[in-house]
Amino acid sequence: MGFLEKINFKKIKDGLQTTHNKIMGRISEVITGKAIIDESTIDELEEILISSDIGYTLAAKIIDKIRSELKNDKNRTIENIKEILKQELLSIFPKEHNAEYFLDKVKSKKPYVFLIVGINGAGKTTTVGKLAKILKDENLKVIIGSADTFRAAANEQLDIWAKRAEVEIVSGISKDPSSVVFDTISKAISNNYDVVLIDTAGRLHTKNDLMFELQKIFKVAQKLLPDAPHEVFLVLDGNTGQNAIVQATEFEKFTKLSGLVITKLDGTAKGGVLFKIVSDKNLPIRFIGVGEGINDLQFFDPKTIIDAIVN
Repeated sequence: MGFLEKINFKKIKDGLQTTHNKIMGRISEVITGKAIIDESTIDELEEILISSDIGYTLAAKIIDKIRSELKNDKNRTIENIKEILKQELLSIFPKEHNAEYFLDKVKSKKPYVFLIVGINGAGKTTTVGKLAKILKDENLKVIIGSADTFRAAANEQLDIWAKRAEVEIVSGISKDPSSVVFDTISKAISNNYDVVLIDTAGRLHTKNDLMFELQKIFKVAQKLLPDAPHEVFLVLDGNTGQNAIVQATEFEKFTKLSGLVITKLDGTAKGGVLFKIVSDKNLPIRFIGVGEGINDLQFFDPKTIIDAIVN
């Protein structure tokens, strides 16, 4: 089964309904019933896009395209504006955002090591459990390292998720985070695991001591596998809107990020930040969270997401 068949479009559509309403609902209200889409109307459209967390630069680019395309009255329909919006949003995503491209990378070497980072409350630990299930369903042998040793509850929570995903876990209780990383990767090498998922302590990007600990984890991983970790995923809460950009910028000062996971998009009106963060940071979004269940972490496919928001 290809990756597109594994994407639950209904779940994504339902999860992004509030974002859809904020963008397309308001655009429809502005356009419907107007005989002419004049400059004043186009200015209103730009304000809607900017306020939807897409950001000023991307909104201005979309509006410039709308202005150039609406050369006559036949073009001035909601359907044509939707199509322009879809094409402009799609244009910001390179092929590296393709889920199939990502899965090919994961299967290219073993063990393939993921380091999952983010601030407290972003949904990092649950993301590890859900990601373990996704990769196990790809017939990959997965092991989790519970390197959040600051919160006993985090270890207990991750143990529950590991059982749900039916994967093995190396506990981090009463251990140094780097020791957990060492033990997990060592076990993965000796037992022929395909994937290692390392959960780390939630840390504020303003706490330098905790951020420097990430660099120590890197060094330990590289003693066992010189090119590890192969992926560093930053988990961001979709409800934070443009503050997610600030978090990504600060984490990049301490570690090289390879991808993003945007959680809690179900119910938020701030889903437009998906496009701003890709446009600003040029980082691929790998997964999005649209619910609390183990199957509610979905592959990020740009076309599917844009269809859900625009149509």
